Amino acid sequence: MTNGSVSIHNVVASCHTDSKIPLAKIAMEVEGIEYEPEQFPGLVLRLNEPRAAALIFSSGKIVCTGTKSPDEAKRAVNNLIELMRSIGIQINEVKSIDIQNIVASAYLGREVNLNKIAYELDDCEYEPEQFPGLVHRMEEEDVVFLIFTSGKIICTGGKSVEQIERSIEKLKQKLKAIGAL
Repeated sequence: MTNGSVSIHNVVASCHTDSKIPLAKIAMEVEGIEYEPEQFPGLVLRLNEPRAAALIFSSGKIVCTGTKSPDEAKRAVNNLIELMRSIGIQINEVKSIDIQNIVASAYLGREVNLNKIAYELDDCEYEPEQFPGLVHRMEEEDVVFLIFTSGKIICTGGKSVEQIERSIEKLKQKLKAIGAL
């Protein structure tokens, strides 16, 4: 499957810095911050380039969400570190930036019979009265699919675009094997 047929909607990345982060200093010096320490132990900072939201914790942990690719997520974290350094926060090292989750969608190419999939495939949940999609947990890839009658699928839990693409191919093979695709 080519990268063009998979659309990435959200990438969540995390990292740790080598320093404690003074959240109150960031809140005072950077505009548009959400910081209510009595409600939540972190600070929310929104970046425009690339467009992302970051949760910053005083421990030095940073969680970045909302980007459209792993490279964009890493760039967002690096821009965030540069922003903190520019207001005088000492950060010497960022420990590895890890991708925690990728949410992507794709199209199987045609409509599918969700009742048949629910009956024939293991690790499925399908309750059309509650939700129009079928949930399939692909244990071997550690991802979860939402499959819709239209043939649209959403995949979550992947750690790389390659893993998402591989998982979609495996799903297609499973659906072909049971005659649902």
